Order: sequence, then structure tokens, then C-alpha cells
Amino acid sequence: MEKIKLGGSSLEASRIVLGCMRIADMEDRALAEHINRAIELGINLFDHADIYGDGECERKFSKVLTSEVNREDILLQSKCGIRHAGDSNRKEDQYYDLSKDYILDSVDGILERLGTDYLDLLMLHRPDALMEPGEIAEAFDRLHDSGKVRHFGLSNFHTTQFDFVQKHTDHKLVTNQVQFGVGAPHMINSRMQANTPFEGAGDRDGGLLEHSRLNDVTLQAWSPFHYGYFEGIIMDDPKYRTLNDVLEDIGHSHGLTKNAVAVAWILRHPANMQTIIGTTNTSRLEDIAKAGDITLSREEWYRIYKAAGHMLP
Repeated sequence: MEKIKLGGSSLEASRIVLGCMRIADMEDRALAEHINRAIELGINLFDHADIYGDGECERKFSKVLTSEVNREDILLQSKCGIRHAGDSNRKEDQYYDLSKDYILDSVDGILERLGTDYLDLLMLHRPDALMEPGEIAEAFDRLHDSGKVRHFGLSNFHTTQFDFVQKHTDHKLVTNQVQFGVGAPHMINSRMQANTPFEGAGDRDGGLLEHSRLNDVTLQAWSPFHYGYFEGIIMDDPKYRTLNDVLEDIGHSHGLTKNAVAVAWILRHPANMQTIIGTTNTSRLEDIAKAGDITLSREEWYRIYKAAGHMLP
């Protein structure tokens, strides 16, 4: 599988990333086989967050890391900054905290749960309206100087927020993890429909695509099969019947499943994005990994885009 250097750093990572948000309920043996198969497929980057399974996903992964995997053969990234009030784990009790102390405490917890001495990449999970960039910079310095974190990035940050944090730290921010896929191509729609009165022309992210390419930041696309904000999955949804027909037709010509074609659509964009795949089904992962073996034509790319209901002015 093709690998890229994240944000111009020394981190050489696979274009497809295995997301570990749903692994808490997997049996240990099944998880070990799943991770080992991912590595065999060329996937070397594994995505975590301290809130996934309330830390259980990291604990489960550590068992495989201890017994099955050479730590130096893989890259680990995790995210922090989302908290829950008291002992609650309900969505409505969430709040954001990017204070220096919380970042430092979170990383200590992540490392302990993962059973590793360092993270290859730490990302701040969501922008905190109360964040102080100077505190973030101090936390980054301490984490880097102690060897606990080697590289840093952000997740779901608007371009101006991204630049605001970058201005205050000497550490290059190498990633921005964002929602993107054929069912949620907001950052493409606003550019394609620029200088029009259409609803899709609304700029909600400050030009993330151009920002990432101008500043050598790697975008990591999460939830590549969702539409809206977790409203549903495009695959086999009656709202996306035309899209499914097109994905199947193009997939047939390339020997790919519809899932793989949807990922190939993301990988085709010249921004050189990564795609985070959160499946716990190893066969599905094997199918999706084939997306890295083909390059969609321009005609195929636009055919998929329009079949999802997105307009060209």
C-alpha cells in the first residue's frame, strides 16, 4: 500500500488508516487477527482517542501490542480534549478542554492504556472555545521534550483556528482530521460552487482543502461512508440509489466493492488525503484496502460526485 509522509514530517504512513473506535467489544483473538491482517495489507497507522470506549479501546489494543506486534513497526496516533462531566459518559454531558494540565494528564492516560512509551502523533480532538494557544504550546513542548509525543496535529479545526494554534507553537502541525466522503463533501462543494448563490457555496471551514495544500498539512478523512452528520450510511440507502448503482458499476470495472470505490474516490483527490476505516470486519477491510491499488479517472470521479446529488454549476 502506498505510504505518504504526514505533513512533510518523517512519519511515513499508509493512505488507509485503521480506526479503533469500535474495537472495545471485539474478542482478544479476533482483534489480534484483525490488526495483524491490517499490517499484512500495508496499513501501519492506527487511530485512537481517549474517549473511544471510555479508554477501553486503547486498553484492548495494548494486549495485541504487547503480544503480537513490534511497536517500532507501526505508528500510533490518539486524540484528546473531549471530557464528560463527573462520571457521566453521555453525549449531552460532554465538554471540551484543551488546557495544558488536561492535555498532559490525557497523554499520560493514553500511554498507560496503550502500554507504550510514546505516541507517534497526538491530535487535539475538537476546538475548545476557551483554549489558550500558549498553554497548548507549553503542553506540546513538555510532551515532545519528554519523548512522550513525537508529532502533533489537530482534528476538526477550522483553518483560522488551525493557524491560531500553529502561530504559538514551534512544532509543525502535520494533520487535520475532518469529516469527508462522497456523502459529506462539504469542503469540495463550497469550492466547486464558488461565486454562486447556491446553498452549497457556503464556506463552513475556511477553505480546508486549499489550506492543507498550501501549508503541507495531511487531511485525514473520517466516516467516509456517512452522509450528513451521522444521519446514515450511503451504502444501500434508498436516498442514494443512483450513487449505489454508479459505485457498483465502476466497482465492477475495477474489481472492487462499492465500499472500496467510495474510498478510492477520496484517495483520488490530489490533496493526498488519508482515509480512516473503522470496520471491525476483516473481510471488509481486505476489500477496502484494494482502493489503494487503483486511480479513478476524472470522468469516474465526477460521475460518482454527481450521482450523490452534488451539483456542478
